[in-house]
Amino acid sequence: MEKLKMHSPNLTQENIARIRELFPGCVTEVKAESGRMKDEKDSAFSPHPSSLRYAIDFDLLRQELSGHIVEGPQERYHLNWPGKREALLTANTPIAKTLRPCREESVDFDTTKNLFIEGDNLDALKLLQETYLGKVKMIYIDPPYNTGNDFIYEDDFAENTESFLLKSNQKDASGNRLVANTEANGRFHSDWLSMMYPRLKLARNLLRDDGIIFISIDDGEAGSIRELCDEIFGADNFVANVIWEKKYAPSNDAKWFSDNHDHIFVYAKVKEKWYPKLLPRTDEQNNRYTNRDNDPRGPWKSSDLSVKSYSEAYDFPITTPSGRIVNPPHGACWRVSKEKFAEMVSDNRIWFGENGENVPSIKRFLTDVKDGIVPLTIWNFKDVGHNQVGRQELKTLFDGKGFFDGPKPVKLLLRILYLSNLEKDDIVLDFFAGSSSTAHAVMQLNAEDGGNRKFIMVQLPEPCDEKSEAFKAGYKTIAEISKERIRRAGKKILEGECHEGWNKDIGFRVLKIDSSNMADVYYTPDAIEQGQLKIFTDNIKPDRKPEDLLFQVLLDWGVDLTLPIAKKIVRVKKDEGGRIKDENSTSSAFSPHPSSFEEFEVYIVDENSLIACFDTGVNEDLVKELARFEPLRVVFRDTGFVSDAVKINVEQIFKQMSPGTEVKSI
Repeated sequence: MEKLKMHSPNLTQENIARIRELFPGCVTEVKAESGRMKDEKDSAFSPHPSSLRYAIDFDLLRQELSGHIVEGPQERYHLNWPGKREALLTANTPIAKTLRPCREESVDFDTTKNLFIEGDNLDALKLLQETYLGKVKMIYIDPPYNTGNDFIYEDDFAENTESFLLKSNQKDASGNRLVANTEANGRFHSDWLSMMYPRLKLARNLLRDDGIIFISIDDGEAGSIRELCDEIFGADNFVANVIWEKKYAPSNDAKWFSDNHDHIFVYAKVKEKWYPKLLPRTDEQNNRYTNRDNDPRGPWKSSDLSVKSYSEAYDFPITTPSGRIVNPPHGACWRVSKEKFAEMVSDNRIWFGENGENVPSIKRFLTDVKDGIVPLTIWNFKDVGHNQVGRQELKTLFDGKGFFDGPKPVKLLLRILYLSNLEKDDIVLDFFAGSSSTAHAVMQLNAEDGGNRKFIMVQLPEPCDEKSEAFKAGYKTIAEISKERIRRAGKKILEGECHEGWNKDIGFRVLKIDSSNMADVYYTPDAIEQGQLKIFTDNIKPDRKPEDLLFQVLLDWGVDLTLPIAKKIVRVKKDEGGRIKDENSTSSAFSPHPSSFEEFEVYIVDENSLIACFDTGVNEDLVKELARFEPLRVVFRDTGFVSDAVKINVEQIFKQMSPGTEVKSI
């Protein structure tokens, strides 16, 4: 029976597979002396010695991509920094981690479609690759600004893939994943770039082709993030550099200039497939249109008839109704031909003034303009709020306590969500969640227009300073504040006026990143000596619950992490087959005698999308009972079968009773 790999995808091997499709001659199979497949210069880890591994002949690939003989490295335009190759390696390296559900910290766990992932966002992005590949419509991030006071994520690029898989549950010696990136550090900008590069690279994979990403940053790394995104998303997919006025007053203590703005860089996954939603027209803009001649087509405003790009064919005299002869300004011409002008006069689309003697202009009707206006790249704090507004919003939710210095105002996030041109069931991701302003804005927008957009927040449980206002209020980590903000914001939104079409989903499933549920023997069975076999009778860690296993299976199989999950008890009668009841059922109809049946705990995901049983003692009666449901997928514990004969027969039973079911084990 095929086993699930139970770790994040190996993006290096997937990239090699894509190259193999285009240039098969540049990919070769290699085998290490230990029986594992790898390049002699690469320590890429293979979980099973029999797995087929590929390597790239880079010299041949370079030649394939060149129109001349390649003899060595060539100068080219690109962004480079110390540690870039290691950052690329860490983006592609698989990890042996999982997401463990935490019901007690969740809100409406069984019904919500929102996710809050607690842990390192690099790990989170890797774990989400299978499930959310190409499914996220919009990403917003507000990463560390690298001011010298901010903390950045410390990623370990030194280990090879094998060590990374086995030790991926460990932190640094002090137990932290964050380090201060002071300007005294010789790799001040390099460390920040190395932190951002793999995260943005993985984030791009999650975007839909019509997806969009917004990145807030200050002047310190604005140039770096522009070059980084040009490389990852492609310079052709750059959309805009929005300037947001983040302060409502100057900083009088500034040494040189008062930095009153931040940048918001906007990149599309595929620029030709995404366009911003036009902003609604204001009354002030509409009032610029009047109807001075009672034209039945409604209000209009005059527009210049002349243009500066000269064309002799469009340079001709015009006689006004008063008899005055008018020529275009010197060096200019009219924007229409003589014939077209005559047509427009006949259609009453030319305005000569109240007395018919003014220079002619074109009548632009309000009914002819777009339904909205194209967004500008300068955002005034009066329109989208400023940092103090964001802080006040947090204080309002937390009984006068602010906790954060500069949380983004909800109004700013609402503008970003609006411009993203979201459909009403799209997915929004923020993997630097902070105080979860993004989640707040998603719920607020849904309440206003009846949408059911879903959010995925990712936040590291960064410890709060013991002297901080947050710690004194009982919040030990930033993630705790983030989750509580969503709880309080959701309740407050429900107290206001809500669209009747909104499903009122203010909940979220909390999933915490942890080491894999699988014991080391699962990933390196060849490393276990014969004398140790009795120690490793099970390949699952003893402290893990069945629901922990279920979520790792969902990740591995790429199944939506927000699908409804039902836990059932399957009672298999020893003489007559099986029947199913809810785990909380009090009916005694199924139990004529305690020894006449066996009970198994079964998880049913989204009705019959996936059925999982991680109990031991699985027999053929249970297998047949589950096959009657004809699920799309079914998974068992590899060591859970009552005998080897049952394990062998499982696939045959499903082939006969439910041939469309995919059967795997862990």
